[in-house]
Amino acid sequence: MATFYQLDFEKPLAPVEEQLSAAEERLKAAGEGSPEAAAIQAEVGVLRKQRGEMLARLYGDLSAWNTVRVARHPHRPQTRDYIQLMCRDFCELHGDRRFGDDPAIVTGFARVGHVKCMLIGHQKGKETAEKIACHFGCAHPEGYRKALKNMRLAEKMGLPIVTLVDTQGAYPGLGAEQRGQAQAIAENMMEMSRLRTPIVSIIIGEGGSGGALGIAVADRVAMLQYAWYSVISPEGCAAILWKEANEQTNNAAAKSLRLTAKDNLELGIVDEVIPEPVGGAHRDQRATAANVQQWIVSRLAQLKKVPVEELLEQRYQRYRKLGVYLEQAEGAPA
Repeated sequence: MATFYQLDFEKPLAPVEEQLSAAEERLKAAGEGSPEAAAIQAEVGVLRKQRGEMLARLYGDLSAWNTVRVARHPHRPQTRDYIQLMCRDFCELHGDRRFGDDPAIVTGFARVGHVKCMLIGHQKGKETAEKIACHFGCAHPEGYRKALKNMRLAEKMGLPIVTLVDTQGAYPGLGAEQRGQAQAIAENMMEMSRLRTPIVSIIIGEGGSGGALGIAVADRVAMLQYAWYSVISPEGCAAILWKEANEQTNNAAAKSLRLTAKDNLELGIVDEVIPEPVGGAHRDQRATAANVQQWIVSRLAQLKKVPVEELLEQRYQRYRKLGVYLEQAEGAPA
């Protein structure tokens, strides 16, 4: 794990991590079986336990805004990381057959565990050049059309669809709008609602607005523990409501939007929350990928048993009831 990037609320952890890193270096230099190795090993154990306790305390009650920060951590696993960690026989498919290929959307045939599927996900990029090429995970219309083309292919071949959502929103540039950004997202939502194959979706990081919904209409939707999912980013909300986005307004906006996994579960927007390792997915990518893989395999096994017509009706009802509330007439008995 790289330690050069640290979130503000993690600063109390820095001295312990420095001591642990130094102790591990000393243990490596001492060599196995040396007289001082046992003492250093005991010190490392104590420091690891101390670090674990501090991480559990720091991450045990994150604010909504700090949750957004964790979801944006530069070392947080992205779609290509999950492909490498949990997929076998991945065969990437490119292009939308209309305009070009959008690297912000990754699609292809994959085998997750023992399940053959069509995997689709947002990719933000790691290095600067990749981030620019991927538009920082903000897809263009050709990205959504590529996704839909391959979803239809999966339906034709009788394969389930797995989507990994990680975007602040669809790309808002002039070219994207000229090529039909809103229409591409709307068509994806409409077509996904009636695809005759099981669909599962996971918000692995950020789930912003229509950019997320463009590949997130599914039979089962889950969120990673420290992901966020909302109609708009906290900064966007703050800029609209208070005309500026700063630490104070971002905090207020994130809290008001109820964008955390816990909030979305309570509101019925997602079905489940997938736990992350102590300290977030960026601290143990393999364990996170194992949790995601287990959820995908188990939920697709359940959905495979449901008749197609019943599956479509359940999918329709799932989205039909979102936002439903009861309104009590004035003066009516409680």
